[in-house]
Amino acid sequence: MERINDVPEVGDLVVVTVTKVEKFGAEVKLDEYTNINGFIHIAEVANGWVRYIRDHLREGQKTVCKVLQVDSRRKSVDLSLKRVNEHQKREKISEWKNDQKAEKLMELVSSTLKKTPEECMKDFGDELVEKYGSLYSAFEEAATEEEDFYKGTRAKWRGAFVKIATQNVQSPFVKIGGTIEMYSLEPRGIDKIKECLDIKEVQDATIQYAGAPRYLLKVRDREYKSAEDKLKNIIQTISDNCKKNGVSFEFARDSKEK
Repeated sequence: MERINDVPEVGDLVVVTVTKVEKFGAEVKLDEYTNINGFIHIAEVANGWVRYIRDHLREGQKTVCKVLQVDSRRKSVDLSLKRVNEHQKREKISEWKNDQKAEKLMELVSSTLKKTPEECMKDFGDELVEKYGSLYSAFEEAATEEEDFYKGTRAKWRGAFVKIATQNVQSPFVKIGGTIEMYSLEPRGIDKIKECLDIKEVQDATIQYAGAPRYLLKVRDREYKSAEDKLKNIIQTISDNCKKNGVSFEFARDSKEK
């Protein structure tokens, strides 16, 4: 989303559109900011000697630059093109595109709620950005965790947000898991079972109580193989813990996985 009445900081990566190419540099508009212009000096266009600047930049071109200096009073910045590598460029462009998608999705949410996008950002959008890192990440989470997204909240916006997310965002995660059954006849059986199920240090893995003696294990990851490896390691750890504590343990894989 456009950052109104704001300026970038030195070292930031910014998406720009070239507006004018001159002999000794190029003027650009910063796409993520309102009324902020920048200049790329010819010395910051590419490594080595640049004979013709138009071999590297042209009007209307969109690219990624690094902020070298900021003049807040004039709302202008000095930029470098050569100090941004290809990986950084791809990452930044992807982030910028996702921000654009999130803005459109928030318009759909606000229309459903009969509010303006600005009102929605103030009511819950800013909180989601703080929690998930970006608004688009919040939409991805809602598309992945339809039932558990902000579970328990009575916020009126939740239903509309989840609906728009599931209809328009493809989840970047795969989810696998299964059902664990555990028994213990020891006096401290319940405590021993809890100790065996302790996986707090494993990221994106949860165990939920589903009524004695069953527990639901869920693992998610951006890649299926990574999720499989994570699930395998968790099951092995729980199995080893159960053997040490004399707890009976069985695991059944889900037949349907997302």
